[in-house]
Amino acid sequence: MQHSQTHLRSRPIAAGHLRAFEAVARHLNFRAAAEEMALTQSAVSRQIQSLEEEVGVPLFLRHTRAVELTSAGAQLLLAVQQSLPRIDGAVRQIRQSAGRKSVSLTTFASFASMWLIPRLEAFQRDNPDIDIRIDASDVAMDLEMADVDIALRYGPPEAMPAGAVRLFGETLTPVASPWLIKGSPPIRKPADMVNFTLIEAGDAHRTHLEWLTWRRWFEVTGQSRAQPPRWLYFNYAYQMVQAALTGQGLVLARSSLIAESLANGDLVEVLPQHRLDSPMAYWLLIGPRNALRPEIKAFCEWLEAQAATTRETIGEVPDPDTVDHMD
Repeated sequence: MQHSQTHLRSRPIAAGHLRAFEAVARHLNFRAAAEEMALTQSAVSRQIQSLEEEVGVPLFLRHTRAVELTSAGAQLLLAVQQSLPRIDGAVRQIRQSAGRKSVSLTTFASFASMWLIPRLEAFQRDNPDIDIRIDASDVAMDLEMADVDIALRYGPPEAMPAGAVRLFGETLTPVASPWLIKGSPPIRKPADMVNFTLIEAGDAHRTHLEWLTWRRWFEVTGQSRAQPPRWLYFNYAYQMVQAALTGQGLVLARSSLIAESLANGDLVEVLPQHRLDSPMAYWLLIGPRNALRPEIKAFCEWLEAQAATTRETIGEVPDPDTVDHMD
């Protein structure tokens, strides 16, 4: 008996009970785990018992109304939480490769609304057999773990991982609706901005986005004491630009996100001689398991072509051999 137990604990562990273990560890409740897995509570309990026999130590402390992870259980949970999503992602990719081609990407909401989505129709027209799924969230995803192929991110070069492809940078410039400017006192110098409502992000002063604030712009232009008659705050860049488009005030906008609005006259730069350079840029990251898929290559080539157009529109012509790629 002792020999068989030793043999059992020395062989590689069977993976069949790990999902039950993860569910119980997450809920700390056998009944809730059983309901989630559409199994009986006794079936889940048997799976956990079998797993504990294989591991050789208890994974849970059983109490009257709940369970608690042991230190060994916590150690195993960490490994399981890292492994199961990767397995699920691989299976999804295998299933997708047998069916329709698709590209999934993650980016932040303002970039999706202001830059990516308005351009997507052209890609879909030229590639009708490729489905696109966009996850617009300000939470950065780990491309090795998440079920996404591509990430489009915003940040300084030092914050980007190796292999990131630089799409374009940005400058900051005050803009407004032309009809707001037409019916208001003229703007000839930075001090004239105090006659207008100023629009900015509500959390800009408490985050890493300090360089996007009017306060910084006023300091650089020698108007550190300037105060507008009122402020208008929003959560996202696309909301701020929308407010400017409807004449509600002036916004310190990111040139790369409003290039088309400037080109078609929906917005105008009120003091183009007072643009500010930003340390930020927009980047393309490709999941390590996805770069060779034809649909991913097609979409990335299209993205880089669109980015080149944006660089031209905003007057940025970087050297692709020195700044477009990070090694």
